[in-house]
Amino acid sequence: MSAVAGSTAAPGAAGQMDFLQVSNLKMYFPVTEGILIQRKVAEVKAVDDISFAMHKGETLGLVGESGCGKTTTGRCILQLEKVTSGQILYDGKDVSKLNKADLSQYRQKVQVIFQDPFSSLNPRMKIGEILAEPMRVHGIIPDARKRDERVMELLNICGLSTRFADRYPHEMSGGQRQRVGIARALSVNPEFIVCDEAVSALDVSIQAQVINLLEDLRDEFGLTYLFISHDLSVVRHICHRVAVMYLGNMVELASCDELFDNPIHPYTRALLDAVPIPDPTVEAARQHKIVTGEIPSPMNPPPGCVFHPRCELAVDSCKQAAPEFREIKPGHWVACTEV
Repeated sequence: MSAVAGSTAAPGAAGQMDFLQVSNLKMYFPVTEGILIQRKVAEVKAVDDISFAMHKGETLGLVGESGCGKTTTGRCILQLEKVTSGQILYDGKDVSKLNKADLSQYRQKVQVIFQDPFSSLNPRMKIGEILAEPMRVHGIIPDARKRDERVMELLNICGLSTRFADRYPHEMSGGQRQRVGIARALSVNPEFIVCDEAVSALDVSIQAQVINLLEDLRDEFGLTYLFISHDLSVVRHICHRVAVMYLGNMVELASCDELFDNPIHPYTRALLDAVPIPDPTVEAARQHKIVTGEIPSPMNPPPGCVFHPRCELAVDSCKQAAPEFREIKPGHWVACTEV
């Protein structure tokens, strides 16, 4: 599903220089059978030809239900997965073609905050060691005493007491561990951070604190975030633009207010209709539009538009050809022929 017919340009923010550009990204995982001799029998199309661009200092939300390819997209950008095809340009360089030295520099600039703040921290290391290790590995602060000073500074920046430097991860709460994860990402002075469900494992009150911290850090250090989430209320609060994914495809991309106030793709409307309204009277009175049918298998996605088996607007042409991801108004991109 190309961004624009006859063009390699990726959908980005209007009037902004591209900081990260993803073009026609595909990530297929082989399905094999056999014990001694394995052979490929199928492919899981986790990400199937998506394109988008980001500019420096923005937060792009990547939303969709479980299994739609959000996390895989982030892992491809981080180069934790070797992409099947497509191009990821960071500051004009194709990250899939970087040599070992350049890849190390790239990973200093691009960091990640994982979903689970416990399993992503080494239980055998103290917090101070966890924060100091990236600086030592990348040679940012060679002097051990200065590294310790930087560790204390990072703890303060992320709202933690310096006493936590001598604690182990299991001695901290979930919110405190996630702050350590944020501090670890900041330890190498990154430019871009992939937030992979960074607040989904936290209590609601702690979520608000961590989101406010991420916003403050973005403004203070000029960070750029790819914010992967399934919580639309969180996305609306922190993101500048939002991209919606379904079954490995990007179906809509727009500014945050535009997407929430004027959703166009049937799947985006279904997602927003599923969000409960806090007022019980209003919630009880509104009509719920439930999407019928099951999510198709990513090993055997339907032909044409991947959403057509569950779409109320689908016509015969939707079953035959994949819709073009087109800009229907400035900054608002949709993959649907019936809107």
